[in-house]
Amino acid sequence: MSAGTLFLIPVPLGPSGVSSVLPPDVCQQAATLRHFVAENAKSARAFLKALPHSLTLQEIAIAELNEHTPSSELLGMLEPLISGSDVGLISEAGCPAVADPGAQLVALAHEKGIQVRPLVGPSSILLALMASGLSGQNFAFHGYLPAKEDQLPRKISALEKDSRAEKRTQIFIETPYRNRRMFDSLLTYCSPHTRLCIATDLTLAEESVRTHAISAWKKIGAPTFDRRPSIFLLQAT
Repeated sequence: MSAGTLFLIPVPLGPSGVSSVLPPDVCQQAATLRHFVAENAKSARAFLKALPHSLTLQEIAIAELNEHTPSSELLGMLEPLISGSDVGLISEAGCPAVADPGAQLVALAHEKGIQVRPLVGPSSILLALMASGLSGQNFAFHGYLPAKEDQLPRKISALEKDSRAEKRTQIFIETPYRNRRMFDSLLTYCSPHTRLCIATDLTLAEESVRTHAISAWKKIGAPTFDRRPSIFLLQAT
Protein backbone atom coordinates (compact mmCIF):
# COMPACT_ATOMS: atom_id res chain seq x y z
CA MET A 1 0.00 0.00 0.00
CA SER A 2 1.38 3.42 -0.94
CA ALA A 3 1.45 6.22 1.60
CA GLY A 4 -0.97 9.13 1.45
CA THR A 5 -0.10 12.75 0.67
CA LEU A 6 0.33 15.49 3.27
CA PHE A 7 -1.50 18.53 1.91
CA LEU A 8 -0.47 21.91 3.34
CA ILE A 9 -3.71 23.88 3.33
CA PRO A 10 -3.68 27.68 3.82
CA VAL A 11 -6.60 29.35 5.57
CA PRO A 12 -7.88 32.95 5.68
CA LEU A 13 -5.90 35.44 7.78
CA GLY A 14 -9.05 36.59 9.56
CA PRO A 15 -12.84 36.63 9.31
CA SER A 16 -12.91 37.01 5.55
CA GLY A 17 -14.74 34.70 3.18
CA VAL A 18 -12.87 31.54 2.23
CA SER A 19 -13.65 32.02 -1.46
CA SER A 20 -12.08 35.50 -1.45
CA VAL A 21 -8.58 34.25 -0.55
CA LEU A 22 -8.44 30.56 -1.58
CA PRO A 23 -8.66 29.16 -5.14
CA PRO A 24 -11.60 26.81 -5.81
CA ASP A 25 -9.35 23.78 -6.32
CA VAL A 26 -7.76 24.30 -2.89
CA CYS A 27 -11.20 24.39 -1.27
CA GLN A 28 -12.23 21.30 -3.22
CA GLN A 29 -9.14 19.38 -2.14
CA ALA A 30 -9.61 20.32 1.52
CA ALA A 31 -13.27 19.32 1.35
CA THR A 32 -12.36 15.73 0.44
CA LEU A 33 -10.02 14.98 3.35
CA ARG A 34 -11.05 12.98 6.40
CA HIS A 35 -7.88 13.51 8.47
CA PHE A 36 -6.37 16.83 9.56
CA VAL A 37 -3.60 18.12 11.78
CA ALA A 38 -4.24 21.65 13.03
CA GLU A 39 -2.70 24.18 15.38
CA ASN A 40 -6.15 24.72 16.90
CA ALA A 41 -8.99 22.21 16.44
CA LYS A 42 -11.75 24.77 17.05
CA SER A 43 -10.42 27.14 14.38
CA ALA A 44 -9.94 24.22 12.00
CA ARG A 45 -13.58 23.15 12.42
CA ALA A 46 -14.75 26.69 11.66
CA PHE A 47 -12.66 26.68 8.49
CA LEU A 48 -13.95 23.27 7.37
CA LYS A 49 -17.53 24.32 8.06
CA ALA A 50 -17.03 27.40 5.87
CA LEU A 51 -15.77 25.37 2.88
CA PRO A 52 -18.24 23.53 3.27
CA HIS A 53 -16.76 20.04 3.80
CA SER A 54 -18.31 16.98 2.19
CA LEU A 55 -18.37 15.20 5.58
CA THR A 56 -19.95 16.21 8.86
CA LEU A 57 -17.57 17.57 11.48
CA GLN A 58 -18.21 14.43 13.55
CA GLU A 59 -16.76 12.32 10.72
CA ILE A 60 -13.53 14.33 10.52
CA ALA A 61 -10.49 13.50 12.67
CA ILE A 62 -8.45 16.52 13.81
CA ALA A 63 -5.20 16.12 15.75
CA GLU A 64 -3.74 19.21 17.40
CA LEU A 65 -0.14 20.25 16.81
CA ASN A 66 0.93 23.42 18.58
CA GLU A 67 3.80 24.77 20.68
CA HIS A 68 2.75 22.54 23.60
CA THR A 69 2.67 19.28 21.62
CA PRO A 70 5.49 16.88 22.62
CA SER A 71 7.62 15.66 19.71
CA SER A 72 6.83 12.09 20.74
CA GLU A 73 3.28 12.55 19.38
CA LEU A 74 4.32 13.55 15.84
CA LEU A 75 4.81 10.05 14.50
CA GLY A 76 1.27 9.12 15.53
CA MET A 77 -0.06 12.02 13.46
CA LEU A 78 1.53 10.42 10.39
CA GLU A 79 -0.22 7.07 10.93
CA PRO A 80 -3.15 7.84 8.56
CA LEU A 81 -0.60 8.79 5.87
CA ILE A 82 1.42 5.62 6.41
CA SER A 83 -1.86 3.66 6.14
CA GLY A 84 -2.59 5.26 2.75
CA SER A 85 -4.93 8.15 3.66
CA ASP A 86 -4.31 11.77 2.71
CA VAL A 87 -3.98 14.32 5.53
CA GLY A 88 -4.42 18.09 5.57
CA LEU A 89 -2.15 20.32 7.69
CA ILE A 90 -3.82 23.58 8.79
CA SER A 91 -2.25 26.54 10.60
CA GLU A 92 -4.07 28.90 12.93
CA ALA A 93 -4.01 31.51 10.16
CA GLY A 94 -2.33 31.74 6.78
CA CYS A 95 0.14 29.19 5.43
CA PRO A 96 0.98 26.10 7.49
CA ALA A 97 4.61 25.41 8.44
CA VAL A 98 5.60 29.10 8.00
CA ALA A 99 6.23 30.59 11.45
CA ASP A 100 4.13 27.63 12.55
CA PRO A 101 4.78 24.41 14.54
CA GLY A 102 3.49 22.36 11.60
CA ALA A 103 7.00 22.56 10.14
CA GLN A 104 7.98 19.75 12.53
CA LEU A 105 5.41 17.42 10.97
CA VAL A 106 6.50 18.34 7.45
CA ALA A 107 10.11 17.55 8.32
CA LEU A 108 9.13 14.15 9.73
CA ALA A 109 7.00 13.41 6.66
CA HIS A 110 10.06 13.96 4.45
CA GLU A 111 12.08 11.63 6.67
CA LYS A 112 9.43 8.92 6.20
CA GLY A 113 9.28 9.39 2.43
CA ILE A 114 5.75 10.84 2.48
CA GLN A 115 4.80 13.19 -0.34
CA VAL A 116 4.20 16.79 0.75
CA ARG A 117 2.07 19.13 -1.39
CA PRO A 118 1.81 22.85 -0.58
CA LEU A 119 -1.42 24.49 -1.76
CA VAL A 120 -1.91 28.12 -2.74
CA GLY A 121 -3.16 30.63 -0.18
CA PRO A 122 -2.39 33.85 1.72
CA SER A 123 0.93 34.43 3.48
CA SER A 124 0.90 37.59 5.57
CA ILE A 125 4.70 37.74 5.41
CA LEU A 126 4.88 37.77 1.61
CA LEU A 127 1.83 39.99 1.19
CA ALA A 128 3.40 42.56 3.51
CA LEU A 129 6.71 42.39 1.65
CA MET A 130 4.97 42.78 -1.71
CA ALA A 131 3.15 45.90 -0.57
CA SER A 132 5.97 47.48 1.43
CA GLY A 133 8.12 48.94 -1.33
CA LEU A 134 11.17 47.52 0.47
CA SER A 135 13.65 45.08 -1.02
CA GLY A 136 12.12 41.83 -2.20
CA GLN A 137 15.48 40.61 -3.53
CA ASN A 138 17.05 40.09 -0.12
CA PHE A 139 14.93 39.67 3.01
CA ALA A 140 14.75 37.70 6.25
CA PHE A 141 11.90 36.78 8.58
CA HIS A 142 12.77 36.78 12.29
CA GLY A 143 9.49 35.82 13.96
CA TYR A 144 9.12 37.54 17.34
CA LEU A 145 11.87 39.84 18.58
CA PRO A 146 13.01 39.55 22.25
CA ALA A 147 10.39 40.79 24.69
CA LYS A 148 12.83 41.75 27.46
CA GLU A 149 13.52 45.46 27.76
CA ASP A 150 17.29 44.98 27.91
CA GLN A 151 17.41 42.73 24.81
CA LEU A 152 15.04 44.46 22.38
CA PRO A 153 17.17 47.60 21.74
CA ARG A 154 20.22 45.45 20.94
CA LYS A 155 18.22 43.26 18.57
CA ILE A 156 16.74 46.24 16.72
CA SER A 157 20.19 47.79 16.34
CA ALA A 158 21.62 44.48 15.08
CA LEU A 159 18.83 44.09 12.51
CA GLU A 160 19.28 47.66 11.31
CA LYS A 161 23.05 47.22 11.00
CA ASP A 162 22.61 43.98 9.04
CA SER A 163 19.97 45.58 6.81
CA ARG A 164 22.30 48.47 5.97
CA ALA A 165 25.28 46.21 5.26
CA GLU A 166 23.41 43.59 3.22
CA LYS A 167 20.66 45.77 1.72
CA ARG A 168 18.22 43.34 3.39
CA THR A 169 14.60 43.84 4.41
CA GLN A 170 14.05 42.66 7.99
CA ILE A 171 10.58 41.23 8.70
CA PHE A 172 9.17 40.42 12.13
CA ILE A 173 5.93 40.20 14.08
CA GLU A 174 4.67 41.09 17.52
CA THR A 175 1.83 40.01 19.78
CA PRO A 176 -0.99 42.41 18.72
CA TYR A 177 -1.43 43.96 22.16
CA ARG A 178 2.28 44.92 22.12
CA ASN A 179 2.23 46.58 18.68
CA ARG A 180 2.49 50.07 20.13
CA ARG A 181 5.43 49.09 22.33
CA MET A 182 7.26 47.73 19.29
CA PHE A 183 6.46 50.85 17.27
CA ASP A 184 7.78 53.13 20.02
CA SER A 185 10.96 51.05 20.34
CA LEU A 186 11.62 51.22 16.60
CA LEU A 187 11.21 54.99 16.61
CA THR A 188 13.58 55.25 19.56
CA TYR A 189 16.40 52.99 18.38
CA CYS A 190 16.34 53.20 14.56
CA SER A 191 18.04 55.80 12.40
CA PRO A 192 15.77 58.61 11.11
CA HIS A 193 16.48 57.46 7.54
CA THR A 194 15.52 53.81 8.06
CA ARG A 195 12.26 52.96 6.32
CA LEU A 196 9.60 51.16 8.34
CA CYS A 197 6.51 49.44 6.92
CA ILE A 198 3.58 48.37 9.09
CA ALA A 199 1.07 46.04 7.44
CA THR A 200 -2.12 45.42 9.44
CA ASP A 201 -5.16 43.17 8.89
CA LEU A 202 -3.96 41.94 5.50
CA THR A 203 -6.71 40.64 3.17
CA LEU A 204 -9.40 42.04 5.50
CA ALA A 205 -11.69 45.02 4.91
CA GLU A 206 -9.67 47.11 7.41
CA GLU A 207 -6.33 46.34 5.72
CA SER A 208 -3.65 48.99 6.09
CA VAL A 209 -0.11 49.04 4.65
CA ARG A 210 2.04 52.14 5.23
CA THR A 211 5.76 52.72 4.65
CA HIS A 212 7.63 55.82 5.86
CA ALA A 213 11.07 56.79 7.09
CA ILE A 214 11.42 56.73 10.87
CA SER A 215 11.64 60.53 10.85
CA ALA A 216 8.26 60.71 9.06
CA TRP A 217 6.66 58.21 11.45
CA LYS A 218 7.69 60.46 14.35
CA LYS A 219 5.67 63.29 12.80
CA ILE A 220 2.70 61.18 11.65
CA GLY A 221 2.30 59.10 14.78
CA ALA A 222 1.30 55.49 15.26
CA PRO A 223 -1.19 53.84 12.88
CA THR A 224 -4.43 52.32 14.16
CA PHE A 225 -3.11 48.86 14.94
CA ASP A 226 -3.75 48.18 18.63
CA ARG A 227 -4.67 44.50 19.14
CA ARG A 228 -4.72 43.95 15.36
CA PRO A 229 -2.40 41.41 13.65
CA SER A 230 0.48 43.34 12.09
CA ILE A 231 3.72 42.70 10.22
CA PHE A 232 6.74 44.98 10.75
CA LEU A 233 9.33 45.46 8.00
CA LEU A 234 12.38 47.71 8.06
CA GLN A 235 15.17 48.55 5.67
CA ALA A 236 18.12 50.75 6.58
CA THR A 237 19.94 52.96 4.11
